[in-house]
Amino acid sequence: MKPSPAGRIMSTPVGQITRGTTNTNRLRRVDRWIARHPSLRASADPLVVDLGYGASGVTAFELEARLRLLRPGVEVLGLEIDPGRVARANAQLAEVRAGLGTFAPDARVSFARGGFEVPAPRPVTVVRAFNVLRQYDEADVAGAWRRMTARLAPGGILVEGTCDEIGRVCTWIEVGADAAPRSLTISLRLPGLLQPSIAAERLPKALIHRNVPGERVHDLFTALDRHWDQAAVVSPFGPVHRWRTALQAMVDSGWPVQAPGRWRLGEVTLPWDAVAPR
Repeated sequence: MKPSPAGRIMSTPVGQITRGTTNTNRLRRVDRWIARHPSLRASADPLVVDLGYGASGVTAFELEARLRLLRPGVEVLGLEIDPGRVARANAQLAEVRAGLGTFAPDARVSFARGGFEVPAPRPVTVVRAFNVLRQYDEADVAGAWRRMTARLAPGGILVEGTCDEIGRVCTWIEVGADAAPRSLTISLRLPGLLQPSIAAERLPKALIHRNVPGERVHDLFTALDRHWDQAAVVSPFGPVHRWRTALQAMVDSGWPVQAPGRWRLGEVTLPWDAVAPR
């Protein structure tokens, strides 16, 4: 089922069942980014949705465990279209409540059936939708964004992105409550990195087909690779130093690179207008 026009009342979850690939620790990079986001930290009663968590509820448990370190009292709701996946996640939750496994028995995590309509009990602070829209057409993205952001609390955000199977290559778009994209973040494991453009194959659906000459995101990867290659001279000081050197060169050449405090994590964030499709 394709995303339906915003505002239409649906009796069944909106969207397609994902492939369900789930790996422990796969979403650690985006989780830690969300944990530091002002929207989460400013919320009086934060509710975070893990939309399309897949065949296991582990990403929802991990999300709650990471967020509670900086935002005690956060609640995480995992949503899936497939009722079998919801049943499995609730069985995992029962084990957690019984003190089995590594997650806190009092983890504020729940699971329910739902899709892009985000059937949450109250307005949502953050919707994290990872590896969900990859199977859709690019033309479906805006409608899905509108549906998900319609459930956001004032000041809330949608974090929509993609990563590889073990979470070493991640990209995500921050989308505001008005359904307008704000930024693109690329997060990479720096040890062993050959070129930053490895992230091109993991771009969110809104950009993945735009990595061609003449598009801004292609210009971004061309510049990142060039400055990364030029920074090889400082490789003896380690990959983090090389990455910082490359990003500073990006800034010096006019790229509006943001959040220098997170460069050490292998991240680079740019405003949406620097990468938006032409």
